[in-house]
Amino acid sequence: MAISNAPSQVATSALQAIPFSSMIGGPLKACIEAQAMAAKTTWDFIQEVGLNVDPQTGEKSAVNVAFSFLQNGRMVQLNVPLLTIVPIPYIAIHSIDINFKASISASSSSVSEQTESTSMGGSADISTGVKIGPFHMDAKLNANYSSKKDSKATEESKYSVEYTMDIAVKAGQDSMPAGLAKVLELLGNSLDVSDPKGTLELNASELKVGEKLIVTYKNSDGLFAPEAITCEENKLALAVEGDYAAVVVETPGTYQIKAGERTVRVEVVNE
Repeated sequence: MAISNAPSQVATSALQAIPFSSMIGGPLKACIEAQAMAAKTTWDFIQEVGLNVDPQTGEKSAVNVAFSFLQNGRMVQLNVPLLTIVPIPYIAIHSIDINFKASISASSSSVSEQTESTSMGGSADISTGVKIGPFHMDAKLNANYSSKKDSKATEESKYSVEYTMDIAVKAGQDSMPAGLAKVLELLGNSLDVSDPKGTLELNASELKVGEKLIVTYKNSDGLFAPEAITCEENKLALAVEGDYAAVVVETPGTYQIKAGERTVRVEVVNE
């Protein structure tokens, strides 16, 4: 009896039926989705932690952290963009290792056994009266026949399929994109030390009639605020010109220029 090849065919079919595309593509798709989630987390962190949104205009501005410290015998205030002093989560997948192992075994066995036996014998009873001279002879014949035949056949087939897969994903803090790094560089360059009471400066403390007075003022946040500059008793009509306020002085005298908590004096004299 020939050994059956059915188990090997079943095992081959089982190997062909393994979903390699989903087993390999599934982890890859999951990693891509995880990377997209990580990028969204970074963006959400920047918006929620590092930016302020004006509820009326929707305009976004960087969140600044201000604190005071002693410098050269005077208290000064440091204004720092928050995004430059906190770590921004930027997780990236560095490598994906997919190890796959398939174990398929098949076996078939066949046993055939056949036994045959045959026996034969003969006898006969013949009564005859043959007489030869003084002798008499009797003949007897007895015959029989028997036959035996046994057969046995067994067949056994076995197969098994087993596969395992190990997945290792390595991720870590990645370098920032060039655009985000440039933004943080610009924010870092914007670090400014300001006076908690503001800073009020003149282009000159003494002017001649007909000369232009230019006044600049930075508030406690280090921002130019020319609209806050005024002259005592409104003796001078200062006009805002960009980041400063200016006026051409036509009358000699002493003028008190004020902004915030700061006050300076300017002398205007005849030529």
